[in-house]
Amino acid sequence: MIYLDNAATSFPKPRAVVNAVTEAFYEYGANPGRGGHEMSVNTAGAVFAARQKLDDLFNGGGVEKVCFTSNCTQALNIAVNGLVEKGSHIVISCLEHNSVYRTVYRLKEVGYADFSVFNIGRDEVETLKNFRKVLNKRTKLCVLTAVSNVFGDILPLKEMCDVARQNGVTVIVDGAQGAGIIPLDISGWGINCLCAPGHKGLLGPMGTGCLLINGVSPRPFEVGGTGTMSMSASQPSQYPERLESGTLNVPGICGLSAGTDIVKENGTKKFFEYENNVCRYLAGELQNIDGVCVYVPFNGAIGTILSFNISDMHSESVALELSRGGIAVRGGFHCSPLAHKFRGTEKQGVVRISPSFETTEKDINILLNLVRKIAIKKYI
Repeated sequence: MIYLDNAATSFPKPRAVVNAVTEAFYEYGANPGRGGHEMSVNTAGAVFAARQKLDDLFNGGGVEKVCFTSNCTQALNIAVNGLVEKGSHIVISCLEHNSVYRTVYRLKEVGYADFSVFNIGRDEVETLKNFRKVLNKRTKLCVLTAVSNVFGDILPLKEMCDVARQNGVTVIVDGAQGAGIIPLDISGWGINCLCAPGHKGLLGPMGTGCLLINGVSPRPFEVGGTGTMSMSASQPSQYPERLESGTLNVPGICGLSAGTDIVKENGTKKFFEYENNVCRYLAGELQNIDGVCVYVPFNGAIGTILSFNISDMHSESVALELSRGGIAVRGGFHCSPLAHKFRGTEKQGVVRISPSFETTEKDINILLNLVRKIAIKKYI
C-alpha cells in the first residue's frame, strides 16, 4: 500500500517510536506520581522528559505547562471551554475543523457565548484585515488553525497573534496539521494555548496529544485523581495536575517523546521542504490531466497538503478507486464544513493527498498514473 493520508495519521511510525512504546510496557509500567517506589519514580521521569522535549520544541511557557491529552480534539475542548467567559465573543477562521467549529457552536446553542467566522484573504494583508473586522469589545478568544487540514493554507499566525494581543484577545492555536511541520513559537509569538496531536507531524502513536499553556489558566475540563493533594475535595490549582486527572497513557507518551526527538533532530524545515516539494510536483502534474481540478491554498502558496477532484465524481468514489489500486488517500469532507463552503466544494468534497518524508517519487508516479486512468474511464 502507498500511504498518502498522513494528515489523518502519520504512517509508518518510525522504529524508534515503536521501540519506545514497547519499552514502556516493560520499564514504565507503574503510575507516574502515584507511588514512591522505583518504577513509579522512573515512569514519572520518562513523562517529565516528554514534557520537556515538547516545551523546547515549541518554545513553551514552561515544562509544567505541558499537559497531555488523548488527542488534539480534547486539547481544543479543554482550552476553549476552560477559557471562555459567559456572554463573550469568539472568533474563528473559515478553515476550522469541527473540533473547533462544533465546540464554539455548542457554546452558542446553549446561550453561553457567540462567535464569528472570518474569511482568509488572497494575501496576508487581506487576511489580517478580515480578522480585525470581526473583533469587537466582547471578543475574548480567537481559535486559529495553523494549517488547513483540507487545502493546506498556512495562516500568518505570528502577525495574527500581534493583532490579538493589541485587542486583548486570547489566542488558541489548532496545531493539528502544523505541529512538527512548520515552526510554532509559543513564547515568541504570544500564543496562549497550543493544541497538538501526537499522532500526526510529531510521529507518535494514536491516542496522544498535548495542550501547551502560556499566560492563561484554563478551568479543568474534568476532575479526579491526580496523585497530589489527595485529601482535598478541590482539583489542584498547579499545572499540569490541574488539567490531568486519571492515569496517563504512558506508553503513548513515551512514543510521542521518541517522535519529538526525531522532529527536533531533523528540524521542521526539513520535513516541510520535502513534503512541499512533493505537493508542488503533484500540483503541476495533476493540473495537466483532463478533468482534474486541483485546489491549491487560497493565496496560491502550496504547502504540505494537496486536494483535487475528478470531474463531477464524488471525492469518496475517487478515493475508493485509488484504494483499489493500492493507494491510501482520503476523500470526503474531512470534518471541515466551513472550509468546503468557503471554497465551494461542499457537495463533492475533495480527495486529499498528504505525503510524508517516506513518500517516494515512485509512489507519486503510481498515483498520477492511476488518476489518469480514473479520469479517462470517467469519459468512456
